Amino acid sequence: MSRKNHLYVLWTNADPVTAEKMVFMYTINSLKRGWWENVTLIIWGGPAKLVHENTNFQEKIREAQEAGVHITACKACADQLGATKTLENLGVEVKYWGEPLTAVLKDDEPLLTI
Repeated sequence: MSRKNHLYVLWTNADPVTAEKMVFMYTINSLKRGWWENVTLIIWGGPAKLVHENTNFQEKIREAQEAGVHITACKACADQLGATKTLENLGVEVKYWGEPLTAVLKDDEPLLTI
């Protein structure tokens, strides 16, 4: 049995408490404490707007990146919500995620959906 050590976190819930107390707490600590070798946070939907409008979450993005979390966002969502430039300026990879997410699912990669 192969050991998969790359966690994908699909963040679709724009609730600020959930974002702070689960999304960022878990992704950051996952790397700091060695629970996962790699963590990719995928921003999809409402959270793109949350990050765009809230400097606290922009700082959380920076903190996660400093911990080694790879942060990426759905381009279609970011474009529709007017958040693309903000995300790109934060160093977030903005790309179309439909096909890559399908590959993650089909390859049975560890995926946490929030």
